[in-house]
Amino acid sequence: MAEAQVQQDAIASREVKTRSRREDFLRAFLSNRLAVFGTAVMAVFVLMAVFAPLLAPYDPLDQNLPQKFAGPSLAHPFGQDELGRDILSRVIYGARISLTAGLAAVALATVVGTIVGLTAGYLGRWPDSLLMRLMDVLLAFPSILLAIVIVSVLGPSLPNAMLAIGIVFIPQIARVVRSAVISVRERDYIEAERALGAGNVQIVVSGVLPNSMAPLIVQATLTLGTAILDVAALSFLGLGARAPTPEWGAMLTDAFRSGFGVFVEGQHAIIFPGIAIALAVLAINFIGDGLRDALDPRRRG
Repeated sequence: MAEAQVQQDAIASREVKTRSRREDFLRAFLSNRLAVFGTAVMAVFVLMAVFAPLLAPYDPLDQNLPQKFAGPSLAHPFGQDELGRDILSRVIYGARISLTAGLAAVALATVVGTIVGLTAGYLGRWPDSLLMRLMDVLLAFPSILLAIVIVSVLGPSLPNAMLAIGIVFIPQIARVVRSAVISVRERDYIEAERALGAGNVQIVVSGVLPNSMAPLIVQATLTLGTAILDVAALSFLGLGARAPTPEWGAMLTDAFRSGFGVFVEGQHAIIFPGIAIALAVLAINFIGDGLRDALDPRRRG
C-alpha cells in the first residue's frame, strides 16, 4: 500500500510539473465563472457586430413615424424609437460601431502608451522624468473632461471622439508598462543579454517587452470597457456619433431629444441601449479581472 501511494504521488507530481504555462492560464481563467460569463457575453456582442446584416430583422435607418414609440411586440421585440425605427436592429448595428470605436481608442492608447512606458522605464533618468511629468499633466484632468475638450477643439465626430479617448488613456497604459519594465530590466536574463553584447533595441524587443505583457494585457482589457462607456458618453453629449448613426450612446441622445414622451411611452427606447452598454462594460471588466487572476500566479490559489 505504501509503495502504491508513493507511485501515485510521483505520477501526480510529474503531471503538475509537465503542465504548460498556457494550460495553467486556461485552467485558472476557466475556473473563474464571472470571467467565463463575460467572455460568453462579449462573444455574443462580437457575433452581433460581425453578422449584423444577417441578424438585424430590419434596416436600422428605416423610419415608420405612425409607430413612434410603439412598445415591444413579436414584430419588434425591443419596440420602436422616436422615429419608428426598430430598436433591436439598431442595438445590433450599434454593437458594431461601439465595439469598433472602443477597440480603436484602446489600440491607439496601447501603442503610444507602450512606447512611452518602455522608453521611460528602460532608459530612466531624464527621459523618464520628462515623459512621466507629461503623463502627470494629462492625468491631472478628469478623463471625460479632457476628452470633451479635445473633441471640442477637433470638432464633433466619431473619429475625433475615438482619438480623444485614445489620448486620454495613454498615461494609464504608459504608467503600467513603465512599472513592469522597471521590475524586469534588472533581472538576470536581461543582464545576460547585455553581457552577450545585445543592443538596447534587441534587449527591449526580446527580453523586456515580452515579460511586461501580462499587466499590459490586463490594463488594456479593463480600459476597453471604460473606452466603450466614454464613447457612449461623448455620443450622448452630441460630441461623438451623430444621427442617424445607430450607436448606443447616440440612441440614448436621440430618444431624450424627442421630449418628455420618452418617459411616458418610450422608456424602452432608452432601456435597451442602456442595457447593451452596461452588459458590454460589465462583461469586459469580468474578463479583465479573470485575466489578472490567471496571469498572476500569486492569485491563482
